[in-house]
Amino acid sequence: MTPSLVIRNGTIVDGSGSEPYQADIAINGRTITAIGPNLPKGMEDIDATGRLVTPGFVDVHTHYDAQVTWSGRLSPSSWNGVTTVLLGNCGVGFAPCHPGQRDMLVKLMEGVEDIPEVVLTEGLPWNWHSFPNFLDALDQNQYDTDIATQVPHAALRVYVMGQRGADREPATPADRARMAALTQEGIAAGALGFSTSRTLNHRTLDGQHIPTLHAEERELTEIAAAMGAGWVQIVSDFDDPDHEFNLFRRVAEASGRPVTLTLLQSDARPDGWRDLLRHIEHANADGHRITGQVRSRPTSVLLGFELSQNPFMGRPAYKAIAALPFPERMRHLRDPAFRETLIAEPFHGSKRSQRVLRWDRMFPLGDPPNYEPTPDQSVAARAAREGRSPDAVAYDLLLENDGKAILYLPTTNYAAGNLDVVRDMIAHPDTLLGLGDGGAHVGIMCDATATSYALTHWTRDRGRGLFPIAFVIKRLTRDNAAAIGLLDRGLLKPGLKADINIIDYDRLLLRGPEIVYDLPAGGKRLVQRTEGFDATIVSGQVVYRHGEATSALPGRLVRGAQGV
Repeated sequence: MTPSLVIRNGTIVDGSGSEPYQADIAINGRTITAIGPNLPKGMEDIDATGRLVTPGFVDVHTHYDAQVTWSGRLSPSSWNGVTTVLLGNCGVGFAPCHPGQRDMLVKLMEGVEDIPEVVLTEGLPWNWHSFPNFLDALDQNQYDTDIATQVPHAALRVYVMGQRGADREPATPADRARMAALTQEGIAAGALGFSTSRTLNHRTLDGQHIPTLHAEERELTEIAAAMGAGWVQIVSDFDDPDHEFNLFRRVAEASGRPVTLTLLQSDARPDGWRDLLRHIEHANADGHRITGQVRSRPTSVLLGFELSQNPFMGRPAYKAIAALPFPERMRHLRDPAFRETLIAEPFHGSKRSQRVLRWDRMFPLGDPPNYEPTPDQSVAARAAREGRSPDAVAYDLLLENDGKAILYLPTTNYAAGNLDVVRDMIAHPDTLLGLGDGGAHVGIMCDATATSYALTHWTRDRGRGLFPIAFVIKRLTRDNAAAIGLLDRGLLKPGLKADINIIDYDRLLLRGPEIVYDLPAGGKRLVQRTEGFDATIVSGQVVYRHGEATSALPGRLVRGAQGV
């Protein structure tokens, strides 16, 4: 048969970690049918001379749980070469859900993942009740990526226990049995795992902790043991790292399920991640599959006058204008008298909110953005050189670009003022590249481009400690796909799914994040584009050409693990 699409003369980076080579790729329908030189002409040919041809990226840590219900576009992930996203991370989601509990889950998602309540209230169709109902609803939709799901513990706990679950009361034997049965039902319906959160950072806007914070070991063990397939995804503070990790190890031992843990460097315990990684190494040596999920750059808060946070948000004069539309806010902010008043005022807010005053760790982000700035580029250093206050320097920087300039505040992975620890994390065989958080933190973060950043920064731009391209592509594709049981993708090989990126590597460039107002109810979100993706192909159909969407939406819900 004549191939439906042939990609010609590209440099194949096939996802296996092997050396790149030049060849053509033939596709028929949604499947790769041949790879080799001088393949017959297809119904459509794409000349990839001088381009990298890679598998589509697999993003195992997103929060598109809401966006998939109202949009077929999973941007900004899909703008950045991602062809499969896994949602339902960190124990939060919208199914299962009794009708009377919808507000509770909305408020939790608003607080944990920074998606405004009005957006969720306006956008969520709530045409489901159980977790299988939720999958059935998603199955009716079409997307620009494939989507896969996990059963979220917080929603499950509230569904079974009601207010007792929200109040973090211990689960009774009947509660545990019901949660285990519903998780098994979700896995049978197509979920690829179960997720939970044990971090103090996850709470509603009014300060209520996530329902899963101190869930007992026997609750986690019974749920995991009932799964039969899929992994257990966990985020934890690891304040008592030995105790906490040993709990997760016992869950893995008792259930036989793989476990994946968020792995980050904190300022408070800059070497704590190394201790956790040693625990992970020992567990894997003993035959358990435990991985640390790492990000290719710092976790960061983005600050700006158009964003959700800025260094002046705790000052009375700013609070008085905070609710105004952005153009009206800018009219005040450009007023020299208002500037003088605001800079002179004290900041009122919680200890956590006062992180926006870390002048020594605050940097102009720029376009293209710099995610590994040096200490001399900080607001504090610039203020010292200019003989001005850091407040005044930050204010003036934020007024640039018509008030849309962004300041960058790395909060993890940056204790030493560089990304050397991130290199060590990426290099380790027991880690996965993830934590992009696409769909979440829409007013303060935009880390869905961490996939593209892994390729630009860690194979080309950093200038030191670089990885081979083949290694990073493997991390973004086959390693992640295999970890969640999707063996039909992540490799360029005949018989596998035709999810493919064609990349102009020399021109690959992240642009600065920007605010758009395209959420339900006119809600705003940060998005970020990357130049250099000539084409992104999902299931054999081109969904993006040179950054522009086509009309094709071949992405579908993935139900369960997929074999070759």
